[in-house]
Amino acid sequence: MSNSPKRGVGAIGSWFHNKVVDPFIQILSRGAEPKQLAFSTALGISLGLFPIVGVTVFLCGMAIAVLGSSVNAPTVMLANFVATPLELSLMVVFLRFGEFVTGGAHFPLTTDALKKVLTGEASTEIFRSILNALLGWLVLVPLIMGALYIILLPGFVILVHKFKFSTGSSPKLATSSSTELRLKVRDI
Repeated sequence: MSNSPKRGVGAIGSWFHNKVVDPFIQILSRGAEPKQLAFSTALGISLGLFPIVGVTVFLCGMAIAVLGSSVNAPTVMLANFVATPLELSLMVVFLRFGEFVTGGAHFPLTTDALKKVLTGEASTEIFRSILNALLGWLVLVPLIMGALYIILLPGFVILVHKFKFSTGSSPKLATSSSTELRLKVRDI
């Protein structure tokens, strides 16, 4: 086998494994609670969908600082990273939904509109469209976050259970709560 760098689909798979799968496995093997992981993932994806590019990392950092130990910081950041393609693809959805909520005119997504944007002729329309996209995100994000939490929680329960057993801990330790463990230690 040669030592040359991978190209094409193999390189993408390798990159995805190194940047997403390996960190995810590390997070699971550290023993976080399923509810915390589901909440952190839902939060990271929801904040990662913010319709202004480049702001999501700052938002996730603020959320981690405010919520503290109730979130798993690496999970929030990994989910934010994974949500980037969705962020880009949902900008128009948030824009159109914000326009629907406000009853405002549609911002045209045409080459003529792009020319106006680049020449500075459409500054008020751009500002209004950004506000509409933000409004659309603000209205939809609680629904998105709630749905993600409900969908992700059963999967994290299974994964955390699997990784507790695969990391070498005993089944008795994996199924006991920390309160039960303290009581057992005191009884001995």
